[in-house]
Amino acid sequence: MEQFRQIAEVLGSIKALLVFRDDIQINRRQCLLLYDIFTSAYDSIAEEMRNCLRFKEKNTKWKILEQPLRDLYGIFREGEAYIKHSLENKEWWAKAISLYQNTDCVEFHIHNLLSCVPIIVEAIESVGEISGCDQEEMQRRRRVYSSKYKKEYSDWRLFRWKFGRQYLVSQEFCDRFESVWREDRWNLVNKISEKKVGGLTKNEQRLIDQLFKGFDVLEPFNGKKLLPSSILVGSKDYQVRRRLGSGSQYKEILWLGESFASRHFFGDAERLMPEISSLLSLSHPNIVNFLCGFADEEKKEWFLIMELMSKDLFSYIKETCGPRKRVPFSLPVAVDLMLQIARGMEYLHSKQIYHGDLNPSNILVRARGNGISTEGSQSQAKVSGFGLTSVGNFTQKSSSSQNGTLPFIWYAPEVLEEQEQKGTAESSKYTEKSDVYSFGMVCFELLTGKVPFEDGHLQGDKMSRNIRAGERPLFPFQAPKYVTNLTKKCWHTDPNQRPSFSSSCRILRYIKKFIAMNPDYNTQPDPPVPLLDYCDIESGLLRSFPYWGSSEQSLSVSQIPFQMFVYRVLEKEKTSASLKDNSEESGSDAASICGDENVITIDDAFPSTPERKSLASPDSMNKRLSLFKKSSDVKFNKTSLSLALLF
Repeated sequence: MEQFRQIAEVLGSIKALLVFRDDIQINRRQCLLLYDIFTSAYDSIAEEMRNCLRFKEKNTKWKILEQPLRDLYGIFREGEAYIKHSLENKEWWAKAISLYQNTDCVEFHIHNLLSCVPIIVEAIESVGEISGCDQEEMQRRRRVYSSKYKKEYSDWRLFRWKFGRQYLVSQEFCDRFESVWREDRWNLVNKISEKKVGGLTKNEQRLIDQLFKGFDVLEPFNGKKLLPSSILVGSKDYQVRRRLGSGSQYKEILWLGESFASRHFFGDAERLMPEISSLLSLSHPNIVNFLCGFADEEKKEWFLIMELMSKDLFSYIKETCGPRKRVPFSLPVAVDLMLQIARGMEYLHSKQIYHGDLNPSNILVRARGNGISTEGSQSQAKVSGFGLTSVGNFTQKSSSSQNGTLPFIWYAPEVLEEQEQKGTAESSKYTEKSDVYSFGMVCFELLTGKVPFEDGHLQGDKMSRNIRAGERPLFPFQAPKYVTNLTKKCWHTDPNQRPSFSSSCRILRYIKKFIAMNPDYNTQPDPPVPLLDYCDIESGLLRSFPYWGSSEQSLSVSQIPFQMFVYRVLEKEKTSASLKDNSEESGSDAASICGDENVITIDDAFPSTPERKSLASPDSMNKRLSLFKKSSDVKFNKTSLSLALLF
């Protein structure tokens, strides 16, 4: 309950901020959308709690709700920080450049909210099944919740009609998800037009003229309209602060009162223009965004301005692990970072951009939201190092070796094979599937803190041959299989067996749900595990929704609650089928338990929850057996009892 109270406080703070909504000059409509959907989320969750829960049980039965509400509180805090930033009017031009194409409102804050709401709904349902002492009322709730997850609702239109308000995907919200970004672009163009007045220096007037052309909604950005480099280097406060990394192309600069990252290089305009135009059109919260570009075509000199990040993931893991080589992140944090990386790659693949060198050195991190810390769930990950592979002296492909690791440990076997055949580091095998392989290796390092193969005794060519032959890093014994299974799928030798990034995102969201609803997973000798492999559920869903498997047709964030709902439908269906088959095999033993009048009601002793602990552990089984032995005249055996306890 304390977490829910804190959420209300943040919502009240946002409401107070929006008293001055007319002062928001950039992304005003997105800020208003964020407040409206936060308000709707709070009201919907409050109604669910009021209908299903009892306040007097908050200290005894609400435990499963604590972590999901804590996660929701963090999402509200990050949204509050976004609105505060939009309200600040200092350094207006720097903010216009940073935010004019920014999609964080929908793709980051609302994405996180829509991923969290299904978890909270299921957690409330789980508590509702055991809330109160009226057995008839509890049974009625169970029937209601059971009938909710019907196969007939595995249709987007029916789902939105039936549950759109509950899951924040009503027609009104879906329409606004699609429109607010364009509306804010219109408003920004008008605001720039208003500023085209006297009192500006010649350099400032040139900047306004160029930005007006670049931001024009009717005339999307064209690479041929790159700003003259003299606007940047001729600015009064332009200043190079330091080099970034071991190469000379990247620098931290001060411009327009803000810090940015700049990539400075030389190259032929005709060859580079298409690639630069493509980079400047990209925008996603989990890729490093290129904000604007400057060029001097006579000197063949280029400046690309990017957002500034704190450090790369390789350095972050190394600093976090320290000399003791402990696991760098808790499981929820590692899975969250995996999801962010997968989302960034999903977006790039939807634009037909394949990375080719995905590794921790090309993933950047920084504090997110309120900026309190880069530890825990406060880290935002962004994929970098993609694009402009034709630039001379470009060191992207050797970035791994600069940090003391062999670059080929991140490459897929088919890439290594082609490199050996051609005798060059270049490859035509850089595809979606080769990026997925590299992602699997990144996940291994996130989960273990170890560089893949760092404990191996083979180096160089011998290790490359072993990788092509199928050798992979070994996870520690205690690593949870429901996470490592996805990683192993990603680094499968056969590219066709590797999941798309869209599939990986869905699986990771569902893994996050499982972890949130089992907060004591790391404090128990027999930690809970899912009853089913989520990779198997995803395979089943792809047969029903084949277009889900393509990153080229990645779905809108409005589809996320529906996807998680369908996951739950299939999970319940498969679990029920498995339970039925096992019950038929056990025969009279199971029937004898259910038919005994003196037996303790299984639903009373073990209320149905979304997930159960694994029944394979002897310690876990013995604890359950001890409860039933207290009842007199009960005849049972371990086989029949384990089946009865699955739900």
